[in-house]
Amino acid sequence: MFARYRSRPFTAIASACALLLTSSSVAQAGAVGSTPVRTFEYSVGGMTMKVPTGCAFTHIIRGGGKKITYQNAGVDCAFVAALGTGFCDWRIDFTYEDTDNRTYRVSRGRTHPECKIDPMRNNSPQTLPRYGKACAACAHLHVNGVRRVSQCHHITK
Repeated sequence: MFARYRSRPFTAIASACALLLTSSSVAQAGAVGSTPVRTFEYSVGGMTMKVPTGCAFTHIIRGGGKKITYQNAGVDCAFVAALGTGFCDWRIDFTYEDTDNRTYRVSRGRTHPECKIDPMRNNSPQTLPRYGKACAACAHLHVNGVRRVSQCHHITK
């Protein structure tokens, strides 16, 4: 079953878990969590870029047991933040940790050199070798080579 995990380093602003039983009596579960993206500045090509308040990093995961059937993470911005240039030189990584907080798998995303207001990444379905925290059920947003925000979920028996 997937359960919400605390966001690092920020508090999740939204989380929902659902448990659905299918006709084959296989339990399916999912988790959704959002973390606010704090305001920050960075330099691209000698220009200073500023990401204002008003963006959230959302991570969605679905599956059952150790099987992940769907995983997505991305940024949504509202108000003034939606009018900005966005996130340049970005990538989204998914990481997986065991119950001892040791990372055992990393799915590193491609670095996108363009600027995008709504960066997003889907990850391939997979079966994890063990239970623990899926900081893939952690998703991490990196901008200009620096991790800016993370959002995590637990995978437990």
